[in-house]
Amino acid sequence: MSVDWTGETASALQHAMRLTHEAFAEHLGIGVRTVASWHQKPDTKPRADIKSILDTALEQAPDDVKARFAKLISGGPLDLPTGAAEDAELRLTADATIVAALNWLDAHTGWDPGTARREVAARLAALDIRDLQDRGVRRGRLNQRDTVRALADFYGTTTTGHGRYTATFGQDTTASTTVLTHPDWLDLDCPLFPKHDKLKLSGVTPSDNVTIGQANADRATQRLAESLALGHRIVNMPLFRLLDVDMRKHQIAGTVGISDFVGYVVTMDLLEGELIDALTAGKPADASSLPIRNAYMPNLSAVLNVGERLCAGGALALTAIARPADAFRSEPDFVLLVQERSGHVINAARRLAVIPKGFHQPLTDVRADTQVGATLRREMEEELFDRIDVDNTLTEQRHADPMHPSRLSEPMRWLLAEPGRLRMECTGFGLNLVSGNFEFASLIVIEDEEFWNRFGGEVQANWETSRLHQYSSHDRELLDELVNDVTWSNEGLFALLQGLRRLREIGGDRVDLPKIEWEIR
Repeated sequence: MSVDWTGETASALQHAMRLTHEAFAEHLGIGVRTVASWHQKPDTKPRADIKSILDTALEQAPDDVKARFAKLISGGPLDLPTGAAEDAELRLTADATIVAALNWLDAHTGWDPGTARREVAARLAALDIRDLQDRGVRRGRLNQRDTVRALADFYGTTTTGHGRYTATFGQDTTASTTVLTHPDWLDLDCPLFPKHDKLKLSGVTPSDNVTIGQANADRATQRLAESLALGHRIVNMPLFRLLDVDMRKHQIAGTVGISDFVGYVVTMDLLEGELIDALTAGKPADASSLPIRNAYMPNLSAVLNVGERLCAGGALALTAIARPADAFRSEPDFVLLVQERSGHVINAARRLAVIPKGFHQPLTDVRADTQVGATLRREMEEELFDRIDVDNTLTEQRHADPMHPSRLSEPMRWLLAEPGRLRMECTGFGLNLVSGNFEFASLIVIEDEEFWNRFGGEVQANWETSRLHQYSSHDRELLDELVNDVTWSNEGLFALLQGLRRLREIGGDRVDLPKIEWEIR
């Protein structure tokens, strides 16, 4: 069979073989990042040597794999061959994270051991990859403002002073989000260093006593099957779970516990996909269309009661890097970075977001890593400076101190070599009604032009980003268009507006931004 190898056809071969990114890369003898890039950029043309490897892999594949591959690249439906579910079960037993998720489901549904494995295997074997990919495209096209309206209808208002974050950008632009916040949680101007960054680890994390009904268990098993089929990267690492918060000017405080990522994936992380699928199908945003939401987060009291539910989340930051004037820019400015999220991340897929953005979770020092600044420094290394060894979806963590000065990238080592080179502040906090996640909106400012001269060419997003955009802090017109873009993730838009608001205060002549005023609705 003669094949025009592209990212799309190479991914089709992977799906025909029913292999994870890691297993497919090992089978071909190439890097995992190359396999991931084929999913991110289906039009990619592999190098000649990689094409030869793919040709050989296809030639040596069993006949049933060749038949599935032929149907995938022709767009035809896949039949469920004899023994496919049994083959899928073998795949599941080889993935430690999936095994942990299956065991979690068995324990929390009251199923006999092995039931979740058989359920997921049968669903995995029967999936139509093209249907899933088409659904992903539909999800990516959903208007951000539609989610705001839908969740405003679902949750209504509260009398506690909390409300959805809305802001004006200049006189003509208004942007609303699904981030539930409070006046005391905004404009924190909190430096992300130990004196001000005071989240603490609880001595005791509440027991995980979630019981999942049959309907939600079905949705959880379907989610695991789809994640495997689409090559989503799921690694069962610990997550910080928010137990309570105490936000005030110049200080973020509260307590966190530890939870497992797999428990989050098969419960709270189902809310976003359920909402988007209901809206793209034209269904109303009510309990009948959103049964998972109704079970886990039915009202604003449940949203705010973070200690009684699994409230995971993370930190994200608008990054602003000082640039000198040159032949094309008459004035010194800040370059502002915005990412388009990959289709292979588990939340905010194919959405605009600031960068870096990551889950708040420990690397190796559970107590020290409770600081929000620790997560942002790690995410800078991973998402801006291409440190693969701190990406737990690609490598196992064996270093005692992954952020030790001797292991830092050259750009990060330069930033931390002298005080004042790296400015990191938390600009606001909120709870995202889409997912229930907590969101620490932040601002990263590099004010020394020397950084851009030295390292600007080394700033590179990782696999979580499909495209990286830059904006000038002097370009009001383009920034106005950016704020009006309907493909934003809600937490990304929240962080952008709060970051620009703070940058306008501290940026001096490098900034030409209109007034930005927030409102709680």
